[in-house]
Amino acid sequence: MNWTTINTILINISFILLFCGLISSWITIAFPQVHRLKILNKSLVQLVNLILAIILGSRWLINGYFPLSNLYESLIFLTWCLTLAQLTISQKINSQIVHAISLPVDLFIIAFTSLSLPTGMQQANSLVPALRSNWLMMHVTVMILSYALLLIGSLLSILFLIIAQGRRVNLRGDSIGYLVNTSSMTSQPTYSHNNNRIRIEQKNNMIINLESRMNFLESLDNLSYRTIGLGFPLLTLGIISGSVWANEAWGSYWSWDPKETWALITWLVFAAYLHSRLTKSWAGKKPAVLASIGFFIVWICYLGVNFLGQGLHSYGWVS
Repeated sequence: MNWTTINTILINISFILLFCGLISSWITIAFPQVHRLKILNKSLVQLVNLILAIILGSRWLINGYFPLSNLYESLIFLTWCLTLAQLTISQKINSQIVHAISLPVDLFIIAFTSLSLPTGMQQANSLVPALRSNWLMMHVTVMILSYALLLIGSLLSILFLIIAQGRRVNLRGDSIGYLVNTSSMTSQPTYSHNNNRIRIEQKNNMIINLESRMNFLESLDNLSYRTIGLGFPLLTLGIISGSVWANEAWGSYWSWDPKETWALITWLVFAAYLHSRLTKSWAGKKPAVLASIGFFIVWICYLGVNFLGQGLHSYGWVS
């Protein structure tokens, strides 16, 4: 059994484990009292993270360079970064919500990696001269880690918009709380026996449920903001290191090729998001919409541009 076969088996095992983790995380959210499933879900994601680390480490040892030279290796590393970020964030907030929204992305990446990419692209090849640099690990690692954090933060904003659909959500003064338009929710049921106690209890339950929903929206918004706030400096560092590397390899800091252009667009979108949050010029849904757009922009920058087969970044990807 050669290494290629072992690599394929490990990828297939990762897919199965991610699928089981996705199901368990959804069940955990539906039935939060089942604590054993939380432990199982965490263990499954940890195991996937370990398997992907073994794949990357083995390719590193066998080929003699950090495995980020083609799309196949890059996708595996992105999945590793995503699972690592999910585990870290979930541990901090003690919730399965990050796993529930991020595991479908992990599944998509693994499925695309193993089913869509031709076998030839899954093989490690010798590095082209421009990639034979210590900047390979520095630049590409930081960029992909930033993509992972920005994707998770954007997914949280998308979930925020889904839950807040049909409600007016705004920042409350200088706090991070939210107000919701409750005009459509204040109607009271009519009882023929005019039972005031029942009406009061139902009104109190409505207020409690409303506050609970708003607290959840507040938590989602804060978590999205913090995650994007962590990914944005990494994106900035990645772009700067890429410019320095480009000057070494091509004699120019910036060439406006498709990859560089979309990296700049990605930076501008999330810079606008963070600016709107810091200055409080936008509140509630508007920043979340901007972050949601950023989710698709990241995919265009990372994956979509590679299918063009044009520009200085076309080698080692999709031709």
